[in-house]
Amino acid sequence: MFKRIMIPVDLAHEGNLERALQVACDLSSHYGAELVYVGVTGETPSSVAHTPAEFAAKLETFAKEETKARGGGSARAHTITAHDPAVEIDKLLEKAATDLGADLVVMGSHIPSRFDFSSHGGHVANHATCSVMLVRDQ
Repeated sequence: MFKRIMIPVDLAHEGNLERALQVACDLSSHYGAELVYVGVTGETPSSVAHTPAEFAAKLETFAKEETKARGGGSARAHTITAHDPAVEIDKLLEKAATDLGADLVVMGSHIPSRFDFSSHGGHVANHATCSVMLVRDQ
């Protein structure tokens, strides 16, 4: 049913992705689908990495360790470098799903509060051309 599953990953908040990561690995294993961990980084140093190359290496390591620990199928990392990730992330994730040929996006999401004006998962679900599964972190 699914051949390529994309899972957006924020390495600065990987602890909040536990359920989404497990769901993505379970689905990958069940369907024999490739799992693509997608991370977006800026061109400037951040709390996660000093350079886009360092970020890409950390994302690659994360993808290998997660897949091994959770028993998923084949996996790889895909890094996107943006001028301003906070502003561009919604469109970049939408484009990545298309460019990667994903037929499912599994995305972590928090319970919305009255202060949330929009969510990244909501944007991707509304605009992606493939199926999107939002997994609450609680």
